[in-house]
Amino acid sequence: MKSDRIFRIITDVETVSETTHKGSSWAYGPNMLKDFPEIETFVRLSRVSFLVRKGDAKFQEEKTLFADSTLFKVFDFKLLRGNAQSALKDPLSIVFTQTAAKKYFGETDPIGQTVLLDAEGLVANVTGIVEDLPLNSQIKANMFLSASTMKRYKPDADYEWGSFEPMTYLLLKPKTSARSLASKFPDFLEQHAGKIMSEQKLKYKVSLEPLQSIYLHSEYTGGIEKGNAAYVYIFSAVAIFTILIACINFVNLTTARSVERAKEVGLRKVVGAGRWRIAKQFICESILTCLIAFFLSIVFSAVLIPHFNNLAGKEVSQGIINEFQVIASFLAISFCIGGLAGMYPAVVLSSFQPASVLKGSFKSSKKGVFLRKVLVTSQFAISITLMIGTMIIFSQMNFMQNKDLGFSKDQILVIDTDADPNKDILQRSLATISGAVLTSRSSSIPGSKYQNATTQIENASGELQTADLHELLVDVDYIPLFKLKMLAGRKFSKDFATDSAKAMVINVAAAKLFGYRDPKMAIGTKFKQSGSEGKIIGVIEDFHFQSLQESVQPLTMRIEPEYSNLISIKIASADVPGTVRRIENKWNAFMPNRPFNYFFMDEFFDRQYRSQKQFKALFMNFAFLTIFISCLGLVGLSAYATIQRKKEVGVRKVLGGTTASIVFLFYKDFLGLIGIAFIIAAPVAYYFSGKWLDGFAYRTSISPWSFILTAVLTVLVAVATTSFQSIKAALEDPVKVLRS
Repeated sequence: MKSDRIFRIITDVETVSETTHKGSSWAYGPNMLKDFPEIETFVRLSRVSFLVRKGDAKFQEEKTLFADSTLFKVFDFKLLRGNAQSALKDPLSIVFTQTAAKKYFGETDPIGQTVLLDAEGLVANVTGIVEDLPLNSQIKANMFLSASTMKRYKPDADYEWGSFEPMTYLLLKPKTSARSLASKFPDFLEQHAGKIMSEQKLKYKVSLEPLQSIYLHSEYTGGIEKGNAAYVYIFSAVAIFTILIACINFVNLTTARSVERAKEVGLRKVVGAGRWRIAKQFICESILTCLIAFFLSIVFSAVLIPHFNNLAGKEVSQGIINEFQVIASFLAISFCIGGLAGMYPAVVLSSFQPASVLKGSFKSSKKGVFLRKVLVTSQFAISITLMIGTMIIFSQMNFMQNKDLGFSKDQILVIDTDADPNKDILQRSLATISGAVLTSRSSSIPGSKYQNATTQIENASGELQTADLHELLVDVDYIPLFKLKMLAGRKFSKDFATDSAKAMVINVAAAKLFGYRDPKMAIGTKFKQSGSEGKIIGVIEDFHFQSLQESVQPLTMRIEPEYSNLISIKIASADVPGTVRRIENKWNAFMPNRPFNYFFMDEFFDRQYRSQKQFKALFMNFAFLTIFISCLGLVGLSAYATIQRKKEVGVRKVLGGTTASIVFLFYKDFLGLIGIAFIIAAPVAYYFSGKWLDGFAYRTSISPWSFILTAVLTVLVAVATTSFQSIKAALEDPVKVLRS
């Protein structure tokens, strides 16, 4: 394994007003390899989408990566067919995964065969087959295309220092210090990119991220799937709390049953058993119980892991039976839990005096009763904390789903032309079909990835200020289709010929970034972006083109038909299926070689919150589990309490006590403990829920109703749990109770 020697390059681009996290430029890898002997090799990966055709099979391969020929030297992906050193060396060389290859070639050998790429029909050679990438790999791909192919589109890519597209991974030589290497980067950047930084008034700061920490701890996603370290910590804590509650139950129930085993201990001591021998017996019983539970849990886990993966929305684990190290670890943990949970009951039970217990005068000590109350209070404090957390999570999710996003996303169908040369004629044709209210082309839509561009805009002081801004390329109908609100100036119009090349619309966040408190003051100011120059003609109200977890970022809009590949179609609600069929017919007429794929804007945008929804589902299930375990303990304790107070109940009934008053007597003890648990849990839940909500730029307030509803539900659950034993004790014949 060499994962400890693999690092990803990250660049912080600093401007006068902000710092943004980016990947690397195409020039980093080859120049670093040349300048630093500490680097063994590098690989650049850049996400791209290609239409791939083979006979009647045609698929838009969204998970495609441009990759250098060193891919298999840096990463340990298993190449099943082909030469690892040369598979990605020549232009138009393709390496498919096993699953992807079967789509085009079935069971035949694909090596040496060809496929057609894109509408141009570029002939590409299949030079390798790689085993399907591991599910836990941060690199997701069905197809790798040689990076040398990219030079068809960007001939000077290896000399680009200001365009941050690929992810570059370095494989360092053994015993190389990544920190020491990174300390040499400032001089390296000044030598190679100093002129660009000076001209654009930028500063690059390059750092190295260890491969093993990227998934959970990186601030830059780079188009890869990113985990959430906070969720890992939260669910780890919940799992520990669940085990803790189970241990508390075990201690509670074991000590509560001490009366039943008191004579057993007395007899053992009489026949010569020492205290340590008796304690050892009870600890061994506890460990044995834990081991039985462990083996049952292995069976349950093997059955339930697929369902858990489905609930979590990702392949958390493929199974547990074959995970020997995991099983061994949990076996050791089971031993520890059994020993620790059984230690206190063993000490208590082994301390009984034989003379007292054999006379029948044994009864629970006040210390034992107090301890059980403390433990019950503790487990309900944990359960109440989780319940309040669940309520607040539900509240935040409802807030996110119902908040005004600042744009319309209903009844909008989106198709991706992927730069097909017929996209113009397709759009014009779609505008004529029945059911299509309005069409628009753009480079991105709300919820999708936005490209950034180094932008210069005249600020409030009259100077050209440089910033790295989100760049949205649109046509004249984009603003009306998504119903964006203009605050100053005007939207794009066909009546102004200069709008197609020399006009820009920005949002309020961008206006504020350049010092304009009043949006009207930004109208008419100069801009430079991606080779275009002109003036700002309008300012739109901020809209949430990204998740509500992020604040609205500065955004620029320009008309650029060549790079606007997404067609958004506002459709009438009268006949949606019919309209979709008519759109598909037009697609097949103008783009017969491309598969017809579409999605609806509202569903697409809501996918951003999939991880939060899965978090809500998991958290809710854990909360219910802890409540259930707590209630099991409450059942045992209520049964014990009714046995201990049977004669008291009999006397009360003889003296005229009603069934209701006796039942309330039992409720009062447990409700008092729950009240104390709530007082402990409420501030803890408030603090940690607030910390979780801080991860959202737009968040709901913590409502008192979350606490009130949790308190009511907890009381109802406790009453329902203890009712059977309490009512049964209250209805018993007092004569029989007192006589026995």
